[in-house]
Amino acid sequence: MLKVGLPLGACARSWKSVWMASCGVARRNPLANKAALVMASTDGIGFAIARRVAQDGVHVVVSNRKQQNVDQAVATLQGEGLSVTGTVCHVGKAEDRERLVATAVKLHGDVDILIYNAAVNPFFGNLMDVTKEVWDKILDINVKATALLTKALVPEMAKRGGSIVIVSSVAAYSPFPSLGPYNVSKTALLGLTKNLATELAQWNVRVNCLAPGLIKTSFSRMLWEDQAREESIKAALQIKRIGKPEDCAGIVFPML
Repeated sequence: MLKVGLPLGACARSWKSVWMASCGVARRNPLANKAALVMASTDGIGFAIARRVAQDGVHVVVSNRKQQNVDQAVATLQGEGLSVTGTVCHVGKAEDRERLVATAVKLHGDVDILIYNAAVNPFFGNLMDVTKEVWDKILDINVKATALLTKALVPEMAKRGGSIVIVSSVAAYSPFPSLGPYNVSKTALLGLTKNLATELAQWNVRVNCLAPGLIKTSFSRMLWEDQAREESIKAALQIKRIGKPEDCAGIVFPML
């Protein structure tokens, strides 16, 4: 009689392999040796995301408008043993965007990931008081630069696929008081994400959007520095605490 089966030890090893695969254990560091651009990443949400992505084995290029901020962020993350470099980039300037992409390609050969976190908000007040100059600045940096940097990167990403994460805000769903243009720009990013996701799928480039609630950063200081305003915002958003940048970093990983 023919006996079919595996020795007990072999069975145990086989079941262990199945369990590891189902749990994702067998795919350690699936992002290892990929390259990422993380915009506005020397502080706050961008810095927390850059650190977490680098901890997952990604070669990260951080950026900021100021060289001293870039240097400080790179020194901190390299001091933690992470593969991080940095460069100055004003996302509103075409030459800076082109140099950023060229630098990343020269360093790592490809760009697999883009996390767009850059944003400005030079206005606080009534929507009817917003000037043309303010509208131009907010939409240029928060929306147009996102699309244009993506356009510059797609030829590189199309070689082997990639992932783009656009950082919007809960303000796209529940507008923050007195931040009208900023709220509008973050709403526009939802539409940009949907359109890019549809068009870039043909090149195996995925596009997702992160819409954080109120996060305690220097950028959002005006919303939480005053205790009364903080309590008002928390009540409007139905939250018990303000988020931390690290809360956002963990959410990005499954999107990559």
